Amino acid sequence: MNNTRIYIVGMKPETSRDSLINLLLPLALILGLVLLLNVNVGGTGESRETTPLEIWLKVIIDYLAAGTEIAAAVVIGGAVIKGIVAYLRLLLSRSKQQFDATERIRLQLGRVLALGLEFTVASDILRTAVAPTRQDILNLGAIVLLRTLLNYFLEREIQQGEQRRLQEQQTID
Repeated sequence: MNNTRIYIVGMKPETSRDSLINLLLPLALILGLVLLLNVNVGGTGESRETTPLEIWLKVIIDYLAAGTEIAAAVVIGGAVIKGIVAYLRLLLSRSKQQFDATERIRLQLGRVLALGLEFTVASDILRTAVAPTRQDILNLGAIVLLRTLLNYFLEREIQQGEQRRLQEQQTID
């Protein structure tokens, strides 16, 4: 059996350590998410007085968090519209490079989705900035872990797509 590897210029071959990390990281994130979702903070009777400053800070932070969520929606929505327009142009042009162009559109959308996920994580962090309870922190941890897991797989897919595109360009050249 021939054990030939293709090396892309400027890219390092994946070592066994890297492949182990690529396997263990998602498993650790999934395990952490399951553990956080199973933690039940009993007795929500955490009663403490809120100061007028906390009330005003909460209102301001809620507006900032809503603005961050709107920004995420605008970024993702704009990328979706741009992707649809690019795809329709591709369909109407009857180009011979349809697969390459479709892959490029998909990778661009993936990058923007990763950015949108970062905006939503920022929004969740803002919402727990003022006097969070233990339950708020656990919920934030679960949300951040889930979105980090999504972002990890999205970034990995983008890297693999870019590697495939580079390999195809090298074979064409």
